[in-house]
Amino acid sequence: MKVEQIYTGCLAQGAYYVESKGEAVVIDPLREVQPYIEKAQKNHSKIKYVFETHFHADFVSGHIDLAKKTGATIVYGPTTAKTGFEMYVAKDGEIFNVGDVKIKVLHTPGHTMESSCFLLIDETGKEKAIFTGDTLFIGDVGRPDLAQHVISELTEEKLAGHLYESLQNKILPLGDDLIVYPAHGAGSACGKNLSRETSDTLGNQKKINYALRPGITKDIFIGEVLHGLMPPPGYFPKNVLMNIQGYESIDKVLERGQKALTPREFELVANETHALILDTRSSDQFAKAYIPNSINIGIDGNFAVWVGTLIPDIKQEILIVSEKGREDEIITRLARVGYDYTIGFLDGGIDAWIKSGKGVDIVNNISAHEFAEAEVLNPEINILDVRRKSEFDSEHIIGAENTPLDYINESMKMVNPKKTYYVHCAGGYRSMSFISILRSRGYDNFINVDGGFKEIKDSGKFKLTDYVCPTTML
Repeated sequence: MKVEQIYTGCLAQGAYYVESKGEAVVIDPLREVQPYIEKAQKNHSKIKYVFETHFHADFVSGHIDLAKKTGATIVYGPTTAKTGFEMYVAKDGEIFNVGDVKIKVLHTPGHTMESSCFLLIDETGKEKAIFTGDTLFIGDVGRPDLAQHVISELTEEKLAGHLYESLQNKILPLGDDLIVYPAHGAGSACGKNLSRETSDTLGNQKKINYALRPGITKDIFIGEVLHGLMPPPGYFPKNVLMNIQGYESIDKVLERGQKALTPREFELVANETHALILDTRSSDQFAKAYIPNSINIGIDGNFAVWVGTLIPDIKQEILIVSEKGREDEIITRLARVGYDYTIGFLDGGIDAWIKSGKGVDIVNNISAHEFAEAEVLNPEINILDVRRKSEFDSEHIIGAENTPLDYINESMKMVNPKKTYYVHCAGGYRSMSFISILRSRGYDNFINVDGGFKEIKDSGKFKLTDYVCPTTML
């Protein structure tokens, strides 16, 4: 028996490959399915099943393409949803044979109503691992407020109650030595405060996970699991519908996006369409020279999540500016969250644009020490902290305003276009995104603090609030 976790950091997502005696299953696959196919081929195995723990909200799963390319059967737990593809709806407790091992379905509604966990039973009949999807994370549980954005009659209180029963009746009775393999780790918006660890024993989770502690009542659980929740990213319901109704093959998405455009062609397409120019370079590179009205979301970060948060229309046409050779990676990562309409990229990148004689803009980028000097000269300077509210509440510069990037349309209402603002986040990634988006909307007076709050705090030159340990990372 072989069990492999395939973890994708930018989505904080764990897919799983299980193999035994020439048969394999993939659990919660990503959109790009070729790596799973190649893995099975290398091991002379056939992918028999694609197990889905639920209809995912934070990414578009690869279940449809993987089934088409391998002949595997798509399996969900109990659900009445009408899908745009063939699938097998499993019963609670149903067992599937994979080589010499078995996988048992445990219906665990709460995060969503169809949520199910998959219990792995080895060749000897011993329960070895459980793939918990978004029901149970390491250090947390799945948020129970997402399904209500798709099914209106559900409330977060009802879902939280279902989740309590699922944990108490289906998860807690299992053995302590069972390995827990969740669908997400720290950085995912599917839970409030997930651990950076991506697996653990169930016994240890019973000791440290607040939601599994002995004696917790249903009412207390509901109050705790709902406390600190913030509205989910806007793309979540759209990804759910794609996962239910179906989507275009990733192969066609890649083919459409892989159009190398000269600077002249790039400008022509940008002017003749409503395409958004997405610059995926680092914040430092972007600050030095960027195409006017483009926005910056760096590829080397939680790229897909921020795209889904900041670009409201999932069918938005997109033109890419990137480092040379990373175009396919960007198109793929956009498709992971349902942004399938990349229509080309700037061949030769920003250097080609500049060499062609076309204009660029810059962002004033200063160090934390230069920021401190500016504050000494003018104690009344305007400071925008674009980190999440939970980060801001934990610790911030006294006098700063919190304008979270996550809710930029609300945050921009706090910005006076006639004033100059010093903008920072935690490390510089989000502040440049914030500035680029507002500049594309006509707000010009921003100065970015390079290195963000980390450098600000390390400088020791600013008055900060007392540190409070956050209870949520949303």
